[in-house]
Amino acid sequence: MEDERELEDPCFYAYLDISLENQCKELCDYMQSLGADIPDSSGVLDDDLTHIIESCHFCFQENKELEMEAALNSITSLLVCMDMNRGESLVKKFCKKLTREQSKKLEISCLKVLYLLYQGLQTQSTPRYEVYCELIPLAGRTGQIMSVFTDTPTLKKSFPRVTIDKLQHLYRLIHEALLKCKESEKAAKVIMELLGTYTPENASQAKEDAQKCIVSALADPNTFLLDPLLALPPVKVLEGAPIHELLTIFVTDPLPTYLTFYNENKEFVDSLGLSHEENVRKMRLLTFMQMAEAKEELTFDEVQDQLQISEKDVHQFIIDVLKTKLVKARVNDKQKKILVSATMHRTFGKMQWAHLRGTLGSWETHLKNLSNGLAAVVKLQADIMNKAGLEGSLAPPMVL
Repeated sequence: MEDERELEDPCFYAYLDISLENQCKELCDYMQSLGADIPDSSGVLDDDLTHIIESCHFCFQENKELEMEAALNSITSLLVCMDMNRGESLVKKFCKKLTREQSKKLEISCLKVLYLLYQGLQTQSTPRYEVYCELIPLAGRTGQIMSVFTDTPTLKKSFPRVTIDKLQHLYRLIHEALLKCKESEKAAKVIMELLGTYTPENASQAKEDAQKCIVSALADPNTFLLDPLLALPPVKVLEGAPIHELLTIFVTDPLPTYLTFYNENKEFVDSLGLSHEENVRKMRLLTFMQMAEAKEELTFDEVQDQLQISEKDVHQFIIDVLKTKLVKARVNDKQKKILVSATMHRTFGKMQWAHLRGTLGSWETHLKNLSNGLAAVVKLQADIMNKAGLEGSLAPPMVL
């Protein structure tokens, strides 16, 4: 498989119709032929598999990926046939061998084998969870996370009896892997799902996760509706901390407030890994959205003052805004005004819900009036046609 190719659809390979002991003997002979210093097959499955797994790195060879996968898949076929009370420790050893850092081509081959092992184990099997925990970081390193993870509902169906602690651990692994694969939007959804597993009673345990969630949302150039974060119990626990103050600024305050905060907390913001330039860009967009909510006509002077840009940069800024599709507007150069026709709300609270309800109620009333008007027109037309038909029937016969 080439580096950028996705994993094949999950399916279990067909193996030779020979006994497990004979498969072990062939694998022992093969590892010995590669230079592995292991004893001959003893006929005891557990002992033979232990030696084979300990020496399986001998088949990790560049440009021989297919041969390597064939050998590793044979080991997989033996593991999934074992009683997991005996085989769990061997599965863990095998995972450690497959997930060690090496070239990307070999890592992708290991990922395919590991995914096959995951698919081959019974759903309720304890090692299956452990295998998936090893699988996710490897998928992140190889850029293949979307081949082994689709969404959180599917994940929960795959592990129906897993404890909350273990599910939270999975969410953290997946979040990190998604970030490595530049899947920031999906990563934000996963970290939100993670924070949603906490209650007000244990929210204090998730301070680190809450900070990661906030940083991910602020860093994502396509995330602008941030106020839902403030309602999460783990985020509420951070009230009074600089990270919570920074989030609140992005939710409600204008650009000058952020600039003041940055000047007073430069080291803190930089330590989060956030780009000040990108923060300013996002705050300009958020500030403009808030201005557009309040007024349908904005002067160039107002925009320059609030966004701290020069007049020559106004046009480029409006182009950038329109590209985001957050605001619909046009520029009147003659009057030096920006005419707003629609805008996304920066926050969506009770006031916005009330406004939406009023708008929908108004539409409903207009539609009812339109329906009643059309019904009246149809009735009038029917009456006219009936009257015309009646008069026609009473007319004298025509004389030829």
